[in-house]
Amino acid sequence: MMNQFDDFQKLGKDNMDSAMKAFGAMSMGAQQIAVESADYAKKSFEHSTATLEKLVGAKTLDKAIEIQTDYMKSAYESAVAQSTKMGELYANLMKDAFKPVEAMMAKPAGK
Repeated sequence: MMNQFDDFQKLGKDNMDSAMKAFGAMSMGAQQIAVESADYAKKSFEHSTATLEKLVGAKTLDKAIEIQTDYMKSAYESAVAQSTKMGELYANLMKDAFKPVEAMMAKPAGK
């Protein structure tokens, strides 16, 4: 009877440890995503501001169109690269968060 209680208590402790590890991984991943999002927003704002300054200084319509075209092209490329990077960060977040759960689930299978 005591042996079963000890096993149950150890299982509860293992589950809590796995949950805390998963929570820690989620927290770190969310922090990375927040930092990356803030950096992208700052860079995007700076790029937009610089483009606006160039547009204000444009002497001809052709030059203004060229500046706007260059801006749209680089903004699109930047957005695609950022979405790819964010996708990778979210995928890594899920992988890291589920590693402790996978390890916990593998233990009973091994017994």
